[in-house]
Amino acid sequence: MDKKHLELTMEESKKLALLRILHILQKYSDEAHPLTQDNIVEYLHKDYGIEVERKVVGRQLALLHEAYDAINSSIVLTSDPRKGTYIEQREFEDSELRLLIDGVLSSRHITAKHSKDLIEKLCAQSNQYFRPRVKNIYSVNDWNKTDNMSVFLNIELVDEAIESGKQIKFVYNKYGADKKLHKTSNPRVSPYQLILHNQRYYLMARHERFEQMHFYRLDRITNMEIVEQPLTNIREVEGYKSGIDYKKISSGLPYMFADKLEYVEFLADESVLDQVVDWFGKDIKIEDIGGRYNVSLLASPTAMEYWALQYVKSVEVIAPKSLRERIKETLDSGVKKYD
Repeated sequence: MDKKHLELTMEESKKLALLRILHILQKYSDEAHPLTQDNIVEYLHKDYGIEVERKVVGRQLALLHEAYDAINSSIVLTSDPRKGTYIEQREFEDSELRLLIDGVLSSRHITAKHSKDLIEKLCAQSNQYFRPRVKNIYSVNDWNKTDNMSVFLNIELVDEAIESGKQIKFVYNKYGADKKLHKTSNPRVSPYQLILHNQRYYLMARHERFEQMHFYRLDRITNMEIVEQPLTNIREVEGYKSGIDYKKISSGLPYMFADKLEYVEFLADESVLDQVVDWFGKDIKIEDIGGRYNVSLLASPTAMEYWALQYVKSVEVIAPKSLRERIKETLDSGVKKYD
């Protein structure tokens, strides 16, 4: 490298000093680890090969204070003449990052690799002292995760299809005894929304052949494509003339079955009331009938069958009669298996 080119490279590096000083403060500083101007000079040389004098760092820090001392700034710099400068407030508090990381870890629709990549990006939002405290980052492979690498691409394609008003087609899969995904159908649908429910992503879409709303596990979808047919207006779908009622979906579909909602009535023991409210929310009717509680709500009968069987020791479905009979038949069948 000739002398003139070297001088230009060094000059460009010095122009980046302001940005690099901010990066250094973000990576190395907090209230317990303030950085002196000499510390910053050393990090500029070590991390970025930038040579500057101490007084230049002082001027750059003054500029950073001017930039971030505005009201409602997401970053707050604090300087102590004796101790140094540190970032007192960041865009994310460490507790918020932990919450987001725990969300990534517990999300079954994200692969182990994507989970680890996301956690690395979240850790980068704090300083170097945060990472050792997130020890569960190393256990990401131990969580029950999907192995479908198409999830993030699927999200992008669904968003693009909804924005452009087009249908999509894809391969829908289920796991077999070999623990691998196997094709079960190849639907063409009108996509409306992605819904996060029970730690899983679902695609809410109208099956164009059966003309019904379906909820597809996003981590079971592969080979998604956008097709040229315009999507069907959701208000043309039976049961959705008023659009999407997210509250009804959340409380009426404890499991994502798409059958028509009906009024369901059941008796519940007091011991399970906490779970009833947790699953169905606070807009349900609960009546004390002396030792037990009568609960009524609008819900998917198929989903309620699964839910009631889960709490069979504490819950008894009263109505509709057809649902009660289905549960009885299922219980009878189960008893025979265990005879």
